[in-house]
Amino acid sequence: MSERTADLPAEPATASHDFQPPEALVEFMTGGWIDRPVDRQAHPQTNRFAQRREALSKAYPGTYLVIPAGRERVRANDTSFRFRAASDLSYLIGSGEPGAVLVMEPEGARHRSLLFVPEHNRGKREFFTDRVYGELWVGRHRGVEESRAYYGVDDCRPMQAIPEYLEELRDAKFPRRVLRSHDEEVDRYFEPADGDADLAEHLSEARLIKDEYELDELRKACAISKLAFEDAIRAMQTAKSEREIEAAFWGRARTDANDVGYLTIAAAGEHACTLHWTRNDGAVRPGALLLLDAGVECDSLYTADITRTLPVSGRYSAEQRRIYDLVWEAQRAGIEAAVAGNDFLEPHRRAMRVLAQGLIDLGILKLSLDEALDPERIFYRRYTLHGTSHMLGLDVHDCANARAQEYRHAKLREGMVLTVEPGLYFQPDDSTVPERFRGIGVRIEDDIAVTRDGPENLSASLPSRPGDVEAWIAGLWRTSR
Repeated sequence: MSERTADLPAEPATASHDFQPPEALVEFMTGGWIDRPVDRQAHPQTNRFAQRREALSKAYPGTYLVIPAGRERVRANDTSFRFRAASDLSYLIGSGEPGAVLVMEPEGARHRSLLFVPEHNRGKREFFTDRVYGELWVGRHRGVEESRAYYGVDDCRPMQAIPEYLEELRDAKFPRRVLRSHDEEVDRYFEPADGDADLAEHLSEARLIKDEYELDELRKACAISKLAFEDAIRAMQTAKSEREIEAAFWGRARTDANDVGYLTIAAAGEHACTLHWTRNDGAVRPGALLLLDAGVECDSLYTADITRTLPVSGRYSAEQRRIYDLVWEAQRAGIEAAVAGNDFLEPHRRAMRVLAQGLIDLGILKLSLDEALDPERIFYRRYTLHGTSHMLGLDVHDCANARAQEYRHAKLREGMVLTVEPGLYFQPDDSTVPERFRGIGVRIEDDIAVTRDGPENLSASLPSRPGDVEAWIAGLWRTSR
């Protein structure tokens, strides 16, 4: 490929209300800036990321691999959501700025890593006129030379060189695979190809097994999430709305880590029967349950995913306790099955068996256990619609592009991390459910690592037995007065 890195002209990103600077101001803004030293500090996991790129290189000899970080997404007009680099790029280099692109270039029997990043633009027009990349607007970029050292890549070039580079790569028709759907500007250079999906599958499957660094990051995410749950429990003592619960959890996620790993579910009362209730605009009332499904994402982007169903008044009613106990027993059965060599679906099967029997014992299902579990019927799914497990890591639903035979229909292996999260949800208008149980929704979720010694519950520090949950709440409320 060409070594040209010409600073190609680009129109600054502006808004309709931006002023048009006179040329005299542009000239004035280009000078008088003090050079700042280049920071050549390396990411502490540089060697680990290099090993991951080497493994990817061996899987695709002689093939160009194009892996974008993605771009900022519009929230409203010219304002964007907080940027988070695509997980596959982060897996290979550690992070990434908006618009960055990693290219793995074939070089003999290996690949050469080339990273395109935003360059410093102080002293240039776009410094103060480009609201997307202008450093006066968004802050100092890591820069080209700094990025080369920080990420440990073989070469680093400014983002302005991407169009010329991709045009040359496209026109030369080199063997290539592109990780699509992250960056529309990159996607438009190449016609979709079958190999593109293969690259996405390969990267997802590479992430199925976590190393010790990743496990430590997930443990850290769970530890910070416990603090965030405790902040939310303190807020629950006086909260009037679900938003107050969400805000308390988010505050800890932003002060101690990067962010939440997904939209927080703070579902009070019958809202707990809506599986992904993220509006969080309902009331928090005494005597109700609060289903809090939330997780902190570390600076490394590894996230926790934990659910606790909490009594708003501090103690479960008899009806709530009965349903909670059933879900807890189902979760214990599921966690015990998270063992290397078992099917990925085995925790789900065992948890559903407990729930189905419990629904029969409650008189809600009026058939035998074998009939309830019959795959042609599975009537218990009316009250527990979702699966019990998914992989966890850089994404809350990690490894999503892995093939079914490597994930859903595969065996559990040492190093995998999955959730175990059975639940029961009795809709307030479901006539098949006794009235005293209607509107009760309970889910209990923990993050489980598959180890040679059996399941390791990474989130075990958050109490889940009903009596322990009540004592946890009481202790936090007592000390927060």
